[in-house]
Amino acid sequence: MNYSIGIDMGGTNIKGIAIMDDGKVLSQNSRPTRDDDDFANHNNIPIWAREIKALIADIEDELGQAPMHVGVATPGLVAPDGRSIAFMPGRLHGLEGFDWSNYLGMDVPVLEDAKAALLAEAWLGAAAGCRNAIMLTLGTGVGGAIFADGKLLMGQIGRAGNLGHMTLGVDDAPDITGMPGSLENAIGECTVSQRCYNTYGSTKDLVVAVESGNEAALQIWNRAVYKLACGIASLVNIIDPEIVLIGGGISKAGDTLFKPLNEYLAKVEWRPNGHRARIIPATLGEWAGSMGSAYNAILQAAKSPATAVKQL
Repeated sequence: MNYSIGIDMGGTNIKGIAIMDDGKVLSQNSRPTRDDDDFANHNNIPIWAREIKALIADIEDELGQAPMHVGVATPGLVAPDGRSIAFMPGRLHGLEGFDWSNYLGMDVPVLEDAKAALLAEAWLGAAAGCRNAIMLTLGTGVGGAIFADGKLLMGQIGRAGNLGHMTLGVDDAPDITGMPGSLENAIGECTVSQRCYNTYGSTKDLVVAVESGNEAALQIWNRAVYKLACGIASLVNIIDPEIVLIGGGISKAGDTLFKPLNEYLAKVEWRPNGHRARIIPATLGEWAGSMGSAYNAILQAAKSPATAVKQL
């Protein structure tokens, strides 16, 4: 039985999945990240790293054999050699420069988490069969990834796909990267209290108010969704995807999000000869990152870019 393990390392939880090359899931497990626990421990190895090694050992014990491949997905910019994260300030202490291949004793490719989620969707999810796709993850912040001509777009230093940091208003307040009027500030939960004049503390609370018929909440929500539509339409003009996937916690708003979003897109999206990009929810949910990291390991092991693209 040949299988691969994919690890998705988040700020709160670490998710691990054992999956076959054909997409059959054999095992799923998770452990707390424990990022806030004492960093100084045995051999100065972060606690989250030891949790990941233990999670992998649990899967191996469950399945009775070691995996063929292991891949990791995390936040941050991936180093050029694909073995570590080069830039992730402020959280996940010890992650920057941590060499996963050395630690786990095998080749372990590392992929940024939003890119891993889109790779999984292109393999097994809503973007299967597509060669050009965009994914937006709407949560506390706004992440993203781009699938172009059958492969993930990485960029020169791995920044490609940071779609939340595009500007929608040059005179508005800057976001965490310094970008004024960003898409992240327009709809991310990080600014919801500010946008709601401290009336609602979360996007979920805002959506509940909208669905209960609160007019003030509806105006705030519609303004954010309109900005999202303008951002998506801009990306469609630049990338020309077949499909735009919406993931993350805010996507769980369902029709409260997608109905006005599609109405606004009908007004602002350029649709030559009536052609439009499909805007749909991502389908793989919270396990997409671990699935994508496993598949990335499978593709990297093939070593041939042509083969990797062909397999999608």
